[in-house]
Amino acid sequence: MTENKKEKLGWINGHWGIFKDLKVPINDRGLNFADGIFETIFILNGVPQLLNEHLNRWEKSASILEMNPPPSKEWLISLVEDGINRAELKNINGVIRINWTRGESEQRGIDINKTSLHSFWLEIDSFQPNFEPISTIISQTERRNSFSRLSSCKTFSYNQGIQARIEAKNLGFNDALLLNSQGEICCATTANILVKRENNWLTPPSNSGCLPGIMRQRGIELNIIKEALIEATPQDNDEWFLINSLSCRPIQKINKKELKISTNPKEFWLSLLKI
Repeated sequence: MTENKKEKLGWINGHWGIFKDLKVPINDRGLNFADGIFETIFILNGVPQLLNEHLNRWEKSASILEMNPPPSKEWLISLVEDGINRAELKNINGVIRINWTRGESEQRGIDINKTSLHSFWLEIDSFQPNFEPISTIISQTERRNSFSRLSSCKTFSYNQGIQARIEAKNLGFNDALLLNSQGEICCATTANILVKRENNWLTPPSNSGCLPGIMRQRGIELNIIKEALIEATPQDNDEWFLINSLSCRPIQKINKKELKISTNPKEFWLSLLKI
């Protein structure tokens, strides 16, 4: 991550400030139980990319998890524009994270108080997308639950991804690919999987348990990417990628198998943004 010389900026409870000056209550359910959802939005030359798509998924996730509706799109778009100006990102790249939790716990335990107010905060910083090749393992300790509604929502809980990443790092790799409950290729720790095979772009289907990533969905809507079951063993001449809103990284190795490396991940990624 390439950071600005300025300190990272955030907004909560009507106030802008640097991170160390902003506070989240220690009894917030997002902190205590990871009971929250978020979106990560790339800013290209001062313009938030696919903002409407991110906000649509955010609202859908809140509905699936029976949370209150997040703040309105109109209000959020105005706040995002204000943040870009304050962070001086008008002509450079950056990233915004928006957060929505079920608010403060009023008693011990996981039971939900229907009258509790939800909490929102925003984080913004400079950032450069990553297109560097990456080595991966197939995790032997973690699997995605294709039956859980959580798999389709971008929640605060990244413990499974963290454990799989630790597993990969301990073996000298950069990241891990995850199978699902049925043993099918699903996703990576923080990205969707794409496979370029005989000039076709493939990705595991949404019912595999993968997060419906914004860039993944963008490619599907543009008729560039198709959903397909993908076996864990790559075919000859396959090109595999990990893609999300902040990166498109060619996979150069899966376990012991070396893969063909793409030379144009940046161009492909930008094409999904219609740049």
